[in-house]
Amino acid sequence: MAGQLLLLVFAFLMVLAAAKDAMSYTIPNWLSGVLALAFPMAALFLGMSWMDFGLHALTGLIALMIGIALFAPGWIGGGDAKLFAAAALWFGWPDAAMFLAKAALMGGLLAVGLMMLRRAAPATGLPRSWLTGTLLAEGGPAPYGIALAAGALWTLPDSQIFLLAAL
Repeated sequence: MAGQLLLLVFAFLMVLAAAKDAMSYTIPNWLSGVLALAFPMAALFLGMSWMDFGLHALTGLIALMIGIALFAPGWIGGGDAKLFAAAALWFGWPDAAMFLAKAALMGGLLAVGLMMLRRAAPATGLPRSWLTGTLLAEGGPAPYGIALAAGALWTLPDSQIFLLAAL
């Protein structure tokens, strides 16, 4: 029961991260921190073996290194890198690979959707100053936390950790 509740906390925090990123283009450090700190409790309540726990931790560490590598040239934000690592920690290997693939697909859909909306925004007749700082601002960043959350929620029902919670 507690493990299942912690999976709901995971899903809620991922949705919250997406909403924060969409509104402010930032993902607070505390969100990724709570996700990372809640995982050991979930692993304990779900009866995860030490070997599996270690693989999850290694997966999270590798995801953090990938996130840092993507952050360094400015391809993603620092909050995105930390959120990616915290979510990958929950998925472990090989589910984290599926999470990455689904998040990348959702990121592509997000980019195309934002491009379409941003091209259509001038037709609304709203003053350009009203669009500044919003998702519709021309040339604005893409809140990749949305794609990460979508990829995580899409991956979760087929993941090993979800199967552990269902047992």
